[in-house]
Amino acid sequence: MSNLPQPADRSHLRVSDADREQAAEVLRQAAGDGRITFEELDQRLETAYAARTYGDLSEVTADLPAPGQPPAGAVDTAPGRFPAARIGGEPGSGMSVAILGGVDRGGVWVVPPRHSVVAVLGGVQLDLREARFSQREVTIDVFTLMGGVDITVGEDVEVDVSGFGIMGGFDHRATGPGLPGAPKVRVVGLALMGGVNVKRRPLKRPKKPRNRGIEPATPDSPEM
Repeated sequence: MSNLPQPADRSHLRVSDADREQAAEVLRQAAGDGRITFEELDQRLETAYAARTYGDLSEVTADLPAPGQPPAGAVDTAPGRFPAARIGGEPGSGMSVAILGGVDRGGVWVVPPRHSVVAVLGGVQLDLREARFSQREVTIDVFTLMGGVDITVGEDVEVDVSGFGIMGGFDHRATGPGLPGAPKVRVVGLALMGGVNVKRRPLKRPKKPRNRGIEPATPDSPEM
């Protein structure tokens, strides 16, 4: 007895009620995780329950991980690889400008594809060690006139410094590779009678308070 031929494209196969419920669970989980809005949830649920084939269901779930499973690409979070969760997101400010003053930008923020830094008789501190990156290659475009710019990057990202100085300095020593899967940070620009320092530093971890033993106070001895 010969087997029935199987369709080459599974997307044309009909789905069951159980398949529809499974897709609905994926959508509800995604809304609870903040991956989609509740308005999107309503729209996608309507499509899921009306789906006839696996192709119909894939249209509403293809960009979402299954419940209880890591999203595609999560292998990048394994030890020795750059965390995939730090790539992507809504880009932050596209400029840091210090004129006769100072700017200090650090902590958790999303580096846009291109970030311009201007320091005129002032200073800019740019710390990328806790930052997320909007895409896998970002450019920091620097101009300083009689000012200073310090850019701190983690030891896990790829860095390419190609700026130059005129009567000033542009430090290229941070150039080098990062972890597998790491984004590339390009630093370009001009230092005119000023300085641009790009340095690699590990992220400082808060120190645990020491458990110093404190002897309990003893009552004063009664006077004789």
